Amino acid sequence: MSLSSLLRISIVLLAGLSAGACATRPPATNPDAVAAYEEANDPLEPFNRAMFRTDQALDKALVRPAVKTYRFIVPDGGRRSAGNFLRNLRSPITLVHDVLQGQPNRAGITISRFFVNTFIGVLGLFDVGEEIGLPYHAEDFGQTLAVWGIGDGPFIYVPLFGPSTMRDGTGFGIDAFFVDPLAWYSRGNGAETWIQWAVLGGTYINLKDETMYATDELKASSIDYYASLRSAYRQIRASEIRNGAPPPMEDFDEFSSTFETPVLAAQAASEMPQTPLTSEH
Repeated sequence: MSLSSLLRISIVLLAGLSAGACATRPPATNPDAVAAYEEANDPLEPFNRAMFRTDQALDKALVRPAVKTYRFIVPDGGRRSAGNFLRNLRSPITLVHDVLQGQPNRAGITISRFFVNTFIGVLGLFDVGEEIGLPYHAEDFGQTLAVWGIGDGPFIYVPLFGPSTMRDGTGFGIDAFFVDPLAWYSRGNGAETWIQWAVLGGTYINLKDETMYATDELKASSIDYYASLRSAYRQIRASEIRNGAPPPMEDFDEFSSTFETPVLAAQAASEMPQTPLTSEH
């Protein structure tokens, strides 16, 4: 089964399962509860929490052992190079969305980084672009839709993929089906669909390797880990959409309270795009 087919089936199943698992909106006579409900933007919360519990079980049984094995086998420098390679491989997707968002300067940085890292950085294993003043940034179709004025849609939690929204999930699917050059190559060479799977798996393990410490800290300091992840995802995505610009003043207090330790704040900042520029679950 191809990656695109699996994603289509997953979307249909999630839509069907979530249809009967909606959270009840508080009555209008309780304005504080209504405000909290709207701020969370999580009408599917019972279903999402069930998916979150499934995700945590999969994380414990499968993902963490895989990441620990990866860390044991591959030294730190090798893991860093793998991350550089995977980010470089994603450059065409970022370039498309730089253009769609009307960001010619950032598009120029993306093109320059890709050529420098590919030809001087040994296919992207070494981030030469960063060293010469071309900082990394990433864009996706969810961010482009946000720039175009499309709202988040309801929050969703997908096992293994983690927290998202209907807008960002749709954007992920569009990138995977239509924007990623590997998808086009795989459709033209049916026997080569393993390449997409290998890249997806490598990207996933690399992301978990880079963020596991921070999410463990968040879990240890949270009363409600699910709610903390939901809030952290919202704040990090908002920063990505703003291309790292500071949040509006009215949002600053909420942003500051999202991360409960200096370690988490530093980790979150490292994952956010920088100007002139990861999900963890």
